[in-house]
Amino acid sequence: MGFLAEPTLLIAAIEILVGLFLLAKAADLFVDGAVNVARGLKISPVVIGAVIVGFGTSAPELLVSGIAASNGDLDLGVGNVVGSNVANLTLVLGAAALLVPLLVTKGVLSREAPLSLFAVCLFGFFTRNGLTRLEGAILLVALVVTLWLIISSGRVEIEDDGAEPRLGKDLLMTLGGLVGTVIGAQLLVWGATAVAEEFGLGGGFVGFTLVAMGTSLPELVTAVAAARKGATDLILGNLLGSNIFNSLAVGSAISLIGPGQISDDGLRVVGVICMIVVAVVAWLFMVTRKRVHKVEAIVLLAVWLVSVVLMAGDSVDETAIAMMRSLTGDFF
Repeated sequence: MGFLAEPTLLIAAIEILVGLFLLAKAADLFVDGAVNVARGLKISPVVIGAVIVGFGTSAPELLVSGIAASNGDLDLGVGNVVGSNVANLTLVLGAAALLVPLLVTKGVLSREAPLSLFAVCLFGFFTRNGLTRLEGAILLVALVVTLWLIISSGRVEIEDDGAEPRLGKDLLMTLGGLVGTVIGAQLLVWGATAVAEEFGLGGGFVGFTLVAMGTSLPELVTAVAAARKGATDLILGNLLGSNIFNSLAVGSAISLIGPGQISDDGLRVVGVICMIVVAVVAWLFMVTRKRVHKVEAIVLLAVWLVSVVLMAGDSVDETAIAMMRSLTGDFF
């Protein structure tokens, strides 16, 4: 790592800003390239939306959390997953729903929504007593099964749109986006870790807030762009697919790379419970209302603000932890 291994606060700030910029631009480039490749290879829309785009926008979380876990900072890795899952279904979904009502199709209700809820709850359950390699293997198997269910139940024939294929160019775009995402992820981890050490902040809090918001930028950009075009299926498929990948793919990666105990009780109790509550609330909105409108959007945005407040500060953490444990009967 050289000079960047022990950055000053100024250098850390530069690393964070450059890392966030690269993540936003490179991940977007990666998604565009991957979608074009999928279309060129005649892959179905469900794979493009829920799987290809979902994986692409979750690439920052995978890289940031994987690097953090390999460096022995499991709290930062888990905090990134938990915070990203919360941000996806509150901040990002709420922002998109403020622009245009999001109608929930039967396919989303019967496929992506329940699978996303299952993935989040499974990951949350495993974090109760830390993460082990066995649990990482289970999450990996669950990922394979989940992908099989999504792909096998969503296959349709793709009509030739007459567009001239440019597979080579799209592959280069995808590769370039991935490289940029790797660099941005490493810079963000260095900077966030330095800030946490400088101000005495827990890795879980930094991962839940700053890093999670940064790695959720691709989802936010994609959701806002899709909302303006009225592509509501893409928004919901992307966010639900992203949470599936975060929980199962990223969760398995950090469990296999850097298993251990989660030292930040605020993250392990308050953060994880907030993540599960958010997933349940979003699922209930979809099932009962069949849409996410401005009212639901305001509720989701308010929930995100509350979750950040609950995660902020040691005194708030202690109060929130006691409250959450009383509600769950010390389950967490």
